[in-house]
Amino acid sequence: MDGCSLNLTVSALACAIAKEKSNEELSLLSAFFTQLGDSLETISAGNALCSCNDNEDNNGINIS
Repeated sequence: MDGCSLNLTVSALACAIAKEKSNEELSLLSAFFTQLGDSLETISAGNALCSCNDNEDNNGINIS
């Protein structure tokens, strides 16, 4: 899927989720999905750091 298709898909999904929701419900959903995205990014960054550290000994010297 290219970037434009992904953008259209996400926009359509947002419109479908927003249908018949109050502004308060939309605000809560927005905060929820923002936190979800941030948490996924934190996990990804942590995993990348850990996999990088797996290739180093205790002195920080790359052993691979």
